[in-house]
Amino acid sequence: MKLVWKLLRQHISIGQLSGFFLANLFGMVIVLVSIQFYQDILPMFTEGDSFMKKDYLIATKKISTLGSFAGKSNAFSAQDIDELKAQPFTKSVGTFTPSQFKVSAGLGMEEAGIRLSTEMFFEAVPDKYVDVSLDKWHFDEHTHTIPIIIPRNYLNLYNFGFAQSRNLPKLSEGVMSLIQMDIVLTGNGRTERYKGNIVGFSNRLNTILVPQSFMTWANKTFAPDTEAQPSRLIIEVSNPADAGIAKYFQQKGYETEDGKLDAGKTTYFLRLIVGIVLGVGLFISILSFYILMLSVFLLLQKNTAKLETLLLIGYSPTRVALPYQLLTLGLNAIVLLLAVGFVSWLRGFYMDTLTLLSPQLEAGTLWPTIVAGTLLFCLVSGINLILIKRKVMSIWMHKA
Repeated sequence: MKLVWKLLRQHISIGQLSGFFLANLFGMVIVLVSIQFYQDILPMFTEGDSFMKKDYLIATKKISTLGSFAGKSNAFSAQDIDELKAQPFTKSVGTFTPSQFKVSAGLGMEEAGIRLSTEMFFEAVPDKYVDVSLDKWHFDEHTHTIPIIIPRNYLNLYNFGFAQSRNLPKLSEGVMSLIQMDIVLTGNGRTERYKGNIVGFSNRLNTILVPQSFMTWANKTFAPDTEAQPSRLIIEVSNPADAGIAKYFQQKGYETEDGKLDAGKTTYFLRLIVGIVLGVGLFISILSFYILMLSVFLLLQKNTAKLETLLLIGYSPTRVALPYQLLTLGLNAIVLLLAVGFVSWLRGFYMDTLTLLSPQLEAGTLWPTIVAGTLLFCLVSGINLILIKRKVMSIWMHKA
């Protein structure tokens, strides 16, 4: 084996192999950094009430002065919903189910001198559209406890408006989750009392939200003779920058909540940038693969006479191809190790920044980088080994 290697390595071009090595290292680093960065930053945008989890729009019908006096309904019909589902920009549509019964709630902290009581309303959406953890998002009729999600701006209004003007203590989200509300439901000749637990705060849904299972049961129990007509829809769109959305909404007289389209566009462009960077890295890796194969094929071509001689004196094609295969495997393995090390080093810098932006962010692992790098190494090395073996076999078959 050593004699074969000494014979074949005479025409190895250090410049060509160095070009492959650097190009492959650069391409793999870009690919692995893109994958690792995306996995690290994804929790900031997919957990809780992040706008990057998916692209959603809240749609309502415009309320006109004439329609108000004429008593025109602003609810969405089944035909409206079906037409919206059929649009090319729509991925799914959910309805806001309103409560058809009377709801009143009391909230108090006696030691702080706080006691609030008000008439209110409930709405529900399918669970897939809720932007808060669903661990506590279930209703059990026997416990008489209702999980509730309120908009985060409600808490901000209390803290920076009501509480500040009256020198009352400000409440954090953690404190609010410990407070139980006294809920009274009235309808169909019945009055029942429940406890309400605030299980989360939403930035996406500007309503007082309860589970869909509770709303279905409560409407049947307290308002069996009425039908809940949705006046708001939540729409998951594939591309918020699609001009067809604004055109369709204008034609139908629909409106969206302020800033939702802009947030959706930001989401789309962030994903697009990650995709472009990843694509550039893959393109560079493919080019480096071709550089290596051209270098190896050129080396094989220079050594054709020697290869033919080795094959004629009894060396098998597998044994003749082995030095070139080991060369490519070694280069690819070194590239993989250096790329993983560089990603680990670079990750230490941007994770500090991400932690400052999102203190609750949990640091992930390097497994995405290791898995992606290993798969890329196996794919490229496997193709290299096969092509080298086929090239040597073609020389052997030609000589035969």
